[in-house]
Parts: sequence; C-alpha cells; structure tokens
Amino acid sequence: MKQDSKAIIKVENLTKFYKGTSVPALNNISFKIFEKDFFGFLGPNGAGKTTTISILTGITTFYSGNAFILENNIRTSANEIKTQIGVVPQDIALYPTLTIHENLVYFGKLYGLNKKTLKERISFFINKLDLQNKANCKINTLSGGMKRRVNLIAGILHNPKIIFLDEPTVGIDVYSKSVIIELLNELNNNGASIIYTSHQMEEAENLCNRITIINNGIIKVNGTISEILNQNNCKNLEELFLKQTSEIE
Repeated sequence: MKQDSKAIIKVENLTKFYKGTSVPALNNISFKIFEKDFFGFLGPNGAGKTTTISILTGITTFYSGNAFILENNIRTSANEIKTQIGVVPQDIALYPTLTIHENLVYFGKLYGLNKKTLKERISFFINKLDLQNKANCKINTLSGGMKRRVNLIAGILHNPKIIFLDEPTVGIDVYSKSVIIELLNELNNNGASIIYTSHQMEEAENLCNRITIINNGIIKVNGTISEILNQNNCKNLEELFLKQTSEIE
C-alpha cells in the first residue's frame, strides 16, 4: 500500500491498551511526520509519548489502527524498518566497562557496517562531538554529558534516515548540549528526519519545525509551531504546552 510520498511516518487511528487496564494508553491517535522534519513529540509524563515511539520502533505492539514508516507497514515490515531508523534512548544504552571506541565498534558491527566504513564513521563522529581525547576511556569514567554524546553516536552510526531521540540533552552540561544540538541540526539539514521528545519547551521551540502535543493518550495539537501558536493565541510553546496539558478544563 503506497502512502503519501511526502509523509515518511503516517500514524492512523492508533490505539493501545496495556494488560489489565481499561483506559487506553493511546486513544485513536493519528498524525504524520514529513521528510526532513525536526518533529517535536511533546507531552507530560505518562501522556503516551514513550508508548507511541515504542510502537513505531518495533518495541511494543498495539491494539488497533496502523502506522507506516517509509511506506512500510509496521505490522508486516519491522525488519526493513529497523535498518532505516536510529533510536537514541534517554537512558544510557552503553557498556560501562568498555571504552568509547569499543562500544562504537560493537554497535557498528550490530548494524552490519564493514570495517572500513565503521572506522570512518567512528572517527568522524568522535571528532564531531569532541571526544577524540577520550576514545580509549571506559564509559564509567566519563561525565554525564560525554556519556550522552556517545549514546547519540551509537544510535546514528548507520546513517539512519529517521532518528528517534528521547530527551537527548536532559541533565547535561552546556558544552555537551551545544555540540549535540549542532550535530542534530547538521544531520537534519543533510536530510535526516528527527523525532524528538523533551520537557524543555524553549529548546523544542528553537529546534522543531513541527510539533504534536499528546496528553492522556489523545493528540491535543498538531502542526507547525507558528500555525498552532496562532490558532491557540499563545506567545510561545511553553504557554501552549501548559494550556493543552492542564487538567483544569
């Protein structure tokens, strides 16, 4: 089934229940993400962000509805999808007693990169994120900001077309945040589509061209930042977020 050629991700009436609950974690949600979007998927804790991303990245199943990534149905083409996406979790997904270089070699081999390509990409990203002097240091000796930089590299070594980022700059130093954001903008400018979650509204407003706000498993707003701010008569994304996620009607 061929999808809209401009929509790289298409979510249609997606519903998800967790076992033992009668209230859906996702309640019939629909939205699109387009090629080269820097897409902010925003909401409070427990809103449905992680559930949605877990479905799109093949980690969990869903009750009804459907979703397509790069025209592939996630129900039937999970393996094809996984080769074209990168996932950078909020938790540091690295081996603490291995060095930066050893971790990246390990993840690169999981992606099936050949020795020459892997060497080139590790060198490029280590230098890009200013880790060249720490390449042979074990992960458990690094600062939080350095760990998060390595965590990012591990998720994008295979040059994915779509990158899922969960709170990529949470709790880190100003310099690490700066180099991470610089790289993300460069990847986006070079054609990668980025799906980004964050509780930092000012950062999201500066980075994203389109956003969706979800609350209690329901999409509240969806569109370009400028249009939804105008539609909701809000001066910035923080004001809009508070307005859309308040429990007071």
